[in-house]
Amino acid sequence: MTDELKEKSVVFQVDGAFLGRVMPSVLTKLLATSTFQMEGDSLTLSPEAGSTCSSRTHAVKQVMENFRDEGDIPGWRDELYPISSHFYDDPVFLMERAAVPVLGALEYGVHLNGLVKKGAETEMMWIARRSANKSNYPGMLDHMVAGGQPAGLGLMENVIKECIEEAGVPEDLTRSGIKPGGAISYETHVTEYDYIARVVLFCYDLWLPDTFQPVPVDGEVDQFFLWEIDQVKESFDPSYKDPIKPNCYTVIIDYLLRAGHISPDTPGYLDVLRELRRGDCR
Repeated sequence: MTDELKEKSVVFQVDGAFLGRVMPSVLTKLLATSTFQMEGDSLTLSPEAGSTCSSRTHAVKQVMENFRDEGDIPGWRDELYPISSHFYDDPVFLMERAAVPVLGALEYGVHLNGLVKKGAETEMMWIARRSANKSNYPGMLDHMVAGGQPAGLGLMENVIKECIEEAGVPEDLTRSGIKPGGAISYETHVTEYDYIARVVLFCYDLWLPDTFQPVPVDGEVDQFFLWEIDQVKESFDPSYKDPIKPNCYTVIIDYLLRAGHISPDTPGYLDVLRELRRGDCR
């Protein structure tokens, strides 16, 4: 987040816990409801929202459903995200996944690099093409498996679930080939709606047998295909005509750095490394 955006935005907190940031135009809409109020210089939930996770979840849901009905929240998913100051904290309330940027709260996800060794030297990466019916980035290229981190699931549970649902990867194959690869974080201004998106993505590398073929299962992906690492690098060119979904680039670049496919001698290496974790990683 730029210093200018930080100065313009207003802190959202509950019971003294920092949860997010909202822009002035969004603040005006939230304060027009009975669920939100100002507490000093910060936005917070009103007493009407109650003091339990359940009551706050219900109160926020009603507000966000109104935002959705007015066309201010695209891609509603009926999937609840935990809202808290830190990933390992108990949630203050639960919130519709697509609505999280309204409050500038942290949202978490899992992204998986599907990897294959062809022969002794050639390394390849599975690439997916998103369904043309997706609400966000339809038809664009994507990771083999990626998904949000919903309430009530551990990270590995979620990875296994997403592998089965999106690519037909059996649980035993996932468990035998998976390696955690850290996390990346970013913050961005969603200018169309004046929201602040704050995202942490947990990265995983899944090494698969060269005989395994992922298959679309849940309709979110139209097809899978293998790219050599040099093809992956070529797709980073701004003029490339078949781009990858934007946040996937960050996870793929992180992998290329970790795996030594980009040399530390490359000018700008440290700048890229720093940018991969420029968000609030809590």
